[in-house]
Amino acid sequence: MSIPILKYSLSTQNQRVNGFETYPGDEQPKIYTTDDLPTSTGMDEIIWAAYRQIFSEHQILKSNGEYFLESQLRFNQIKVRDLIKGLLLSDAFRTLNYDFNNNYRFVEMCVQRVLGRDVYNEREKYAFAVIIGAKGLEVFVDMLLNSEEYLENFGDSTVPYQRRRIIAQRSKGEVPFNLKTPRTSQAFISKATMPQLNWAGPVRQFRPQEQSPKAGDPALFLSMVNEVS
Repeated sequence: MSIPILKYSLSTQNQRVNGFETYPGDEQPKIYTTDDLPTSTGMDEIIWAAYRQIFSEHQILKSNGEYFLESQLRFNQIKVRDLIKGLLLSDAFRTLNYDFNNNYRFVEMCVQRVLGRDVYNEREKYAFAVIIGAKGLEVFVDMLLNSEEYLENFGDSTVPYQRRRIIAQRSKGEVPFNLKTPRTSQAFISKATMPQLNWAGPVRQFRPQEQSPKAGDPALFLSMVNEVS
């Protein structure tokens, strides 16, 4: 039995406030598309833009390259949307992003990078997380790439980009999605660190120079070894 996506209400910014697109001094994103029959140099830029959008600049390594997909795009055997799907389903993307985050953080990341916006609310995040848990990563990716929102904004030939620019807000600590430093979900941080022992006894300052070792202290054995040597 198939599990339908949960219903969630859409929310957006207050329309009485100017959008980021019209913010004074804001930079508009450069559109990378194959509709203009790009040259070989232009195709290189399109491929680079796709990697930068999906992996972010901090994760782009030569070892993560999907050269077969790149070749297919250059020879017009696949569309840009197919390249985006291949990058999302690649082993490198799965290792760097999916394996080290829970489903909620991964949904947020993919919506930002694929649809070019932040998640509407927590219910949208939970709805897509259920899809990942029930049907897997590939079904989730297909839902994003085949959605009306994606097709209307990017289609088959345009590399996704952030539709709500926040360049002008960098002074407040906000940067575009694909420039953010990848962060491991808080739920996984404890797994990546060494276990720590919690001392429940009284807390007091310890000054080694003021303490002499007692019987059974390892320091006594160390001093014996030093004397023998």
